[in-house]
Amino acid sequence: MKDHPIQAIVIMGVSGSGKSTVGPLLAERLGGPFLDADDFHPAENIAKMRSGIALTDADREPWLQSLRARIAAHPLEAPPLVLACSALKRAYRDSLRGSDGATAFIHLHGSRDQLAERLARRAAESDHFMPGSLLDSQLDALEPPEHEALTWQLAITDTPETLANLALSHLRHGVPRG
Repeated sequence: MKDHPIQAIVIMGVSGSGKSTVGPLLAERLGGPFLDADDFHPAENIAKMRSGIALTDADREPWLQSLRARIAAHPLEAPPLVLACSALKRAYRDSLRGSDGATAFIHLHGSRDQLAERLARRAAESDHFMPGSLLDSQLDALEPPEHEALTWQLAITDTPETLANLALSHLRHGVPRG
């Protein structure tokens, strides 16, 4: 946002990191739309995850291309699109980033215990398709964004409101801390 038009901001991290909570708060502060990548998974992917089967790169490819198309269609002159998406691997982020480089990433991260506790709470409160049993596979697949343009890392020890405010501050004034 500073010296570079940002078309989209991806709130990334493993399941339970708070992407779907922080994302709408950030979108509201920016005056832009919010999308949750979970809403764009094909039925086959959802069925696999509900069954406790981790997705493969091949499973994710059409989903990532669909998300990239949504980012590309978002006007640069509009407030940024905020997208909650795991974006676990650099290749996935590169796919979302596209060739224009106008996509920023906010990585929400926490300890395995914090994440497992959040997933257990979510399982008790909702019928989300991602079971807590897949947390370890996500942590194993995670390639934290290091030395990538327009990336920031935020620990989930803060409240969602604080995380949204920190993300906004980094986007407006900060130097990426990838």
